[in-house]
Amino acid sequence: MKKSNLLLAMVMVITFIGGYFTGILFPSTKALKASNTLTIENAPKSAKKLEQKAVPPFESDQSKVLIGYVQDFRDPKVVDYAKLTHVIFSFAHPTKDGGLLLNGESALSNLREIVAIANKHNTKVILAVGGWFHINGGESYDHFKVAISNNESRSKLVQELTSIVEEEKLDGIDIDFEHPRSKADAENLAAFAKELSDHLHPKGKELSIAVYAKIHAEAGTVTDFVVYEPTMFQFVDHVNIMAYDGHWDGSYNAANLSPYPFTEKIVTYWASYFEQNSIDKDKLVLGVPFYAQPEDPDIKQISYSAIVNNDAANAVKDTVSMNGTIYHYNGVTTIQKKTKLALDHGFGGMMLWEAGHDSQGAYSLTAAIFEELEKNVVSK
Repeated sequence: MKKSNLLLAMVMVITFIGGYFTGILFPSTKALKASNTLTIENAPKSAKKLEQKAVPPFESDQSKVLIGYVQDFRDPKVVDYAKLTHVIFSFAHPTKDGGLLLNGESALSNLREIVAIANKHNTKVILAVGGWFHINGGESYDHFKVAISNNESRSKLVQELTSIVEEEKLDGIDIDFEHPRSKADAENLAAFAKELSDHLHPKGKELSIAVYAKIHAEAGTVTDFVVYEPTMFQFVDHVNIMAYDGHWDGSYNAANLSPYPFTEKIVTYWASYFEQNSIDKDKLVLGVPFYAQPEDPDIKQISYSAIVNNDAANAVKDTVSMNGTIYHYNGVTTIQKKTKLALDHGFGGMMLWEAGHDSQGAYSLTAAIFEELEKNVVSK
């Protein structure tokens, strides 16, 4: 080989090796901050001129959300993470001075196990704050209302929630204030949502809020019992509509738990409300119950799983008689119809209360919703 050719070959080899090792030693990295403890306190241009082509419109391949609440005492292994986009761990309890409480070490242990399992399925884990009952007894309303009513305690609660999200590697927070009952409540809730949004969204975290159905199950009219400030919804990613518990409207009637006509009115109301206020309807998430309500109010609710375990034929029904009591619930057929209803109105997905009530296997309601959502993706 001539010297000139040998020199050229050596240059080419060195250039190749240099380029190879550059790619190994300088990869793209992402900084991560983690804590093992929970402290609630705290290209060169081408020489060839190419013809510019029109950029096709961006289409996200992200499917609609399927959000499942799970209670803090539930065995984390019963949750179908593979089908859920989000798991909402329920609940963290606000104190009047802006502090935050979890229901003991077992709740914290369950939260951490849920995060570990969810990560394997690319499922997001969000912590819900509030709920109906407070850890110290009574309703959460009185505690939550006071906490967000002044700047100091509201900011403290925001900081507590931001801290636990970072320390426990969570994907966001869900606000479950049941329910804002005055204009002042609505304004304070909006201020809380904005401040929490300002802390979470720059960190790439999500913020959702659970809302009352706003339709009276018995009268079919819009209720003024719960008040919302519409500007609040611009600060959140998901609005989880609790389209159930209608049996408490008027005189107790288990049949009003969450029948399809009731849900139709709820969906129509919220779709119209968001349109009128120029808010993206894709934020709306329709909630469905995974439990059954007894006609006798002195008897406890039972899970959908218990109904199916009693007789698999019950999976496609909405009413069943068990042990001398009639129960009302949503079976597979109704759940599928509700999912289609939400999608037809431009909703962003579905929510369920709660994951631990579902049946495993062929009659799973989670699977029924998932399949309907998948059909929507395929049809587009």
